[in-house]
Amino acid sequence: MQKFRELLNFKYTWRSYQQEFLDGFQSHIKDEHLHVVAPPGSGKTILGLEILIRIGKPTLVLAPTLTIRNQWRSRLLDFFAVHKDFNEYSLDLKKPSLITFSTYQSLFALTKSFDENAKQQLLDFITSHGIKTLVLDEAHHLKNEWWQCLYHLKQIEGLTVVSLTATPPYDSSTTEINRYFSLCGPIDEEIAVQDLIKNGDLCPHQDFVYFSKPEEAQIKYIVNYREQILNFTNQLLANKELQEALITQDFYVHPKESLEYIYQNPTFFSSVIIYLNACGYAVNEQNLKILGFSKNDVNFPSFTYEWSEALLQHLLVDQREAFCALEAILLPLEKELKRIGVLENKRVNFIGDEVLYRNLSNSPSKLESIYQIVKSTNANLGDAARTVILADFIRKEFLDFEGSDTKALNKLGVVPIFKYILAKQSDYAQLGVLTGSLVLLHEAVLPNLKALLAIEKLQVQVVEGAEGYLFIQVPDTLKHKIAESITQLFQDGAIKTLIGTKAFLGEGWDAPCINTLILASYVGSFVSSNQMRGRAIRVNANNPDKTGTIWHLACLDPTATNGGKDMEKLQQRFEAFTGVSLRDEIYISNGIDRLVLPLKWDENTHLAAINAEMLETAQQKSDFLYRWNHAIEKGSILVRELKIPSAGDQPFAKTKKLHALNAGKYVMLEVVLGVSMFVPEFLIKNMGAVLGKGILQVFYIFCAALLLGFGPKTFKAIKLYFLFGNQYKKTKKIAKAVLGYLLDDKTPYFESKKATIHAEQNLKGTFSIYLKDASQHDSNVFISLLEEIIAPVDNPRYLLVNSNWFKRKLNIRNYYVVPKEVAKNKTEALIFQKHWNANVDGSKILFTRTFKGRKVLLKARFAHLKYQFEEVSKKTITWK
Repeated sequence: MQKFRELLNFKYTWRSYQQEFLDGFQSHIKDEHLHVVAPPGSGKTILGLEILIRIGKPTLVLAPTLTIRNQWRSRLLDFFAVHKDFNEYSLDLKKPSLITFSTYQSLFALTKSFDENAKQQLLDFITSHGIKTLVLDEAHHLKNEWWQCLYHLKQIEGLTVVSLTATPPYDSSTTEINRYFSLCGPIDEEIAVQDLIKNGDLCPHQDFVYFSKPEEAQIKYIVNYREQILNFTNQLLANKELQEALITQDFYVHPKESLEYIYQNPTFFSSVIIYLNACGYAVNEQNLKILGFSKNDVNFPSFTYEWSEALLQHLLVDQREAFCALEAILLPLEKELKRIGVLENKRVNFIGDEVLYRNLSNSPSKLESIYQIVKSTNANLGDAARTVILADFIRKEFLDFEGSDTKALNKLGVVPIFKYILAKQSDYAQLGVLTGSLVLLHEAVLPNLKALLAIEKLQVQVVEGAEGYLFIQVPDTLKHKIAESITQLFQDGAIKTLIGTKAFLGEGWDAPCINTLILASYVGSFVSSNQMRGRAIRVNANNPDKTGTIWHLACLDPTATNGGKDMEKLQQRFEAFTGVSLRDEIYISNGIDRLVLPLKWDENTHLAAINAEMLETAQQKSDFLYRWNHAIEKGSILVRELKIPSAGDQPFAKTKKLHALNAGKYVMLEVVLGVSMFVPEFLIKNMGAVLGKGILQVFYIFCAALLLGFGPKTFKAIKLYFLFGNQYKKTKKIAKAVLGYLLDDKTPYFESKKATIHAEQNLKGTFSIYLKDASQHDSNVFISLLEEIIAPVDNPRYLLVNSNWFKRKLNIRNYYVVPKEVAKNKTEALIFQKHWNANVDGSKILFTRTFKGRKVLLKARFAHLKYQFEEVSKKTITWK
């Protein structure tokens, strides 16, 4: 470290939140991992450089692109180099130096250049150059084949891995998320957006959504698609050939001899039983015994689309060869699924998410949404309007469109947006297009561009159907200056609305003057969405009162009450960043709930009113600042919490739905209400018998009627209550067990010894649990363990099995997962069991990798089938 400090030292003053992070970073680095989440504008690269300097060992920095790699170098020289001639760095991975800046692609290419023993040669190469620190910048960019290289490097003894990102890839698959965190480690520190706003490094901003309905042709397509899936499902339930083939399979007829197969494919086995039950078959009693149930002891879930997927994915794709004897039955199913678009790329998908998402997210109805936002912004801000519209594709095929009939503009893209705005407002002269291969400007702006490029002549061409607009044919010698010049025109106000591609303007491009951003992009993860969003929330030195408005577009599926896949993707996008609530209570949190949108979408939802209110609220710039300042004052720390949803949107004390873990309470409520109504009615009807036969005989009749009428429901209520207990109280007990385990002297990686559990429940039954007086790292560890425990049972190494005398009589057991991080060895699992039994109940611990354990695990999974395809909890980030 001494050598680093002699050569490199930060030349300026740290911001308060940066200094706070640096003061505590040594405690996080003890496990040779440091994982930092920092939003755009927080100086993530600068922090990364200071970290590697403080570690003080030869370092390899890996970036996703050459542009970002070069930014690391320039930040090093501009902010840290004590001597102007500092040169102990390298941009060539094959020739490392004290600090080497490279890309993930280069590391992969280096690995590929080695022979068959590439893994060992890569390790030898890195160790021979003494590299002891690995910095991963925006590791969410990694492609599948790049992961292996980095996993190999992690085997180097004493290697410290520093991971920096603006957004962890939470919208990826479970496998990818687990892989990401196994590489980067748990999040140690997260710099909050509110800290940057309070410090004046980001401007106050707000997110809005503009909704649209599909075009008539799209609606017909969606309805037809849904009808075809419904028809197929009905035909599947009537498919006697498939049913008779399944009931003759060895794993179904002789389950005891097929236990290994059943335990390896529990979801498929469950889907077969649920399918046959839905078809009217009495499920083989042996199969229920394998699961640990009797005929009267199991409630079968409905045969939903998800179970259809599980059944057919196994039969048609995953294990097709094993069912070759059924080819005559399976082939027609395969052909029909491919015809209607349910089977694509070896994946059965009845929900139709990809098919319908492509259809809705690319809806031309969003062109009108964009125009209305631009129109409102210009009317509100006038000459101060600076709007950027980001799309995925250029769509040059629409360049020859002309006229005002916009029906021909049937795709979303840069050129359709450009043409649509001009079709609606032909005299708009302050519109511009900037992509890597297309530049369009109004002729009135041409002299300004020539002056900036220091050139007298430019080759131009008239754009058809866009009066006054020109193609700018940029010479190769000026290509590097064109983006800079167009950006300057935008900042000067010669261009008020700039349309470009996400690839060209979304990452690395910067224009602090942006005050309105319209995200017309739908390709890619919410990681890239958050990066695009970061363009609009940067402060502008020339406008200290700047506020940022970010517009998201959603085309609603009229056949889905949740709004459809486009809406679902938007909800995922909002999980990636925190923001201030739009109305009512003032608070800061991630997620889309802070916009207070309708819970259900149907024909009674007034989209026009919602959009009008969004446009009106977007004009109230002073409210942005007020809400941010007020929310920041209310809190002091960014809290990671687990939110457990209630059964519905009605107050939980009033609902009678058998959902979640309050089921027993609602059934018992029905029993009490039923008895209270039954008693008066019984007495009135039997008053004559009371007078004629005597009170004692009538009492016996009353008891018998009560038992017959309400006995089954009473038994069900008792059973459900003991099976699930009270969700709120039970989860608090589980949380205490988790914290007790983490605070145990034998758990060294948890350092927040004064941490306490805090739980809140709202009127709708939803409640949240989080830690107070805990570091972000420790809070994240706590929440991750808690979430894993209460999630549906999957395939854990250890289970906690509770069974007391009363529950045994009711044939009831509770099953909870011992989290993966705890279950690495039995010693850790037993420590966790000790705290579980002290806080929750007396459970036995069961190793599931034995024959007996597999049997219990299968029963545990089947007992939780109700929740397998439901979201039972979610992590949130809130400023408290």
